[in-house]
Amino acid sequence: MGTTKRIESLQDVQMYIADLRYTIRNGAKINFQIDRKVDEGRDVRYTNRYTIATLFPNESPVDVLKRELLTLSEKDYICTVRDIRFPKRSEMRVFGKTYRASDDVYIKIRVELIDRNCCGYPTTFVMSFHFAEIPFSDKDFPYR
Repeated sequence: MGTTKRIESLQDVQMYIADLRYTIRNGAKINFQIDRKVDEGRDVRYTNRYTIATLFPNESPVDVLKRELLTLSEKDYICTVRDIRFPKRSEMRVFGKTYRASDDVYIKIRVELIDRNCCGYPTTFVMSFHFAEIPFSDKDFPYR
């Protein structure tokens, strides 16, 4: 599959979320893959584009993601994933949130710290923000 996953300690997840909030509030760039190659052939209901358009019509995807990433908590954390195809890149964190009472959304992000002397700000890559193909259960979330 190209990834390995693990569960981070509660303190590490809390620190990650605090750092994520800090970087977003202080100018981090949000890079969102609205259309992904992996979505070709996938049921459209489980794509980033469809999910954003359904939950947040007429809003800028980047503005939505900035707002929604700021609401993440350790209770939303599912796991941490290392992309073994790109081992030098930072790990990805997987979260899950429920919208409109029953719409589970799978969220996968990676924060890349770019040299501030050369480029300026960290970049948050949002690889996934789409309806979950399999509904979440409490066992998916280690800190609930």
